[in-house]
Amino acid sequence: MKPFGYVRAMSVEEAVRAAEGQPGARFLGGGTNLVDLMKLGVERPGLLIDVTRLPLDHIEELPDGGLRIGAMVSNSALAAAAPVRERYPVLSQAVLSGASGQLRNTATTGGNLLQRTRCLYFQDVSKPCNKREPGTGCPAREGVHRDLAVLGHSPHCVATQPSDMGVALAALDATVHLHGPDGDRSVPATEFHRLPGDHPEQDTVIRPGELITAVQLPPADSGARSRYRKARDRASFAFALASVAAVLDVRDGVVRRAALAFGGLAHRPWRARAAEEVLRDAPATEDTFARAAEAELAAAEPLRDNGFKVPLARNLAVAVLTELAAPPAHG
Repeated sequence: MKPFGYVRAMSVEEAVRAAEGQPGARFLGGGTNLVDLMKLGVERPGLLIDVTRLPLDHIEELPDGGLRIGAMVSNSALAAAAPVRERYPVLSQAVLSGASGQLRNTATTGGNLLQRTRCLYFQDVSKPCNKREPGTGCPAREGVHRDLAVLGHSPHCVATQPSDMGVALAALDATVHLHGPDGDRSVPATEFHRLPGDHPEQDTVIRPGELITAVQLPPADSGARSRYRKARDRASFAFALASVAAVLDVRDGVVRRAALAFGGLAHRPWRARAAEEVLRDAPATEDTFARAAEAELAAAEPLRDNGFKVPLARNLAVAVLTELAAPPAHG
């Protein structure tokens, strides 16, 4: 066992100061991913900074009608919060589709965004992996890659980002708030996670010593409906083969506004900008939705064993958008 230091921070500033100049430091919230990776030997932090006592566990209503979600809000509390269920159902549905009830009680909003890939080669320290040890190779490309990326991957990495919550946040145009040695900054959720490129070891744009403090949601569009759907190998406690988060506003049979994001297909939640272009001001029909999905997925580059993800994602998107475009049921 590798020994490590432990600090319990009582303020955001104290947590950031403890991490400064400590490249081996990790912030510990719920620990549902970090501790597992420590057991596997993938993560070997020199210092754990316990942030569970920080006052970041509240959901705050903002004057403009948006929400500020503290980084320590548990996944269970987030999914159950009335403003989330009522105004952002896509987010509540996404959170509830992940993990198990026990894990959601412990997992945090900030930690959910920082969870790492479940690629078998990344989790097995006996195998090479560019994400774990840059320059050692990506055996997944020719090996076991059924669950891995079809969009945005590189010769160096075909891993996928496993967060369900992150997909919903991408569709909702959320903002991630950070505090670090240089003070506060904010990053759009769509830009928080990186594509692998030449540096797959960098999952996000977070800087050394920075701590996620909150996630902010813009005011919900009163005319829009939203939904999250996930395809997986079993009915619960499984990561997405493909998932879709959609926000759709239809007026008089025409798409007024659409936001679409895919999960399970890339190194980050994939905001479907090409699909949104097709949807904008178009008839809200199944044919339009199919053309939109196909426009986005035309960029897919599946590997030997994961080409099924492309039609799977297409069919999920068409089904979700069709449901959202249908008149609400009454009675």
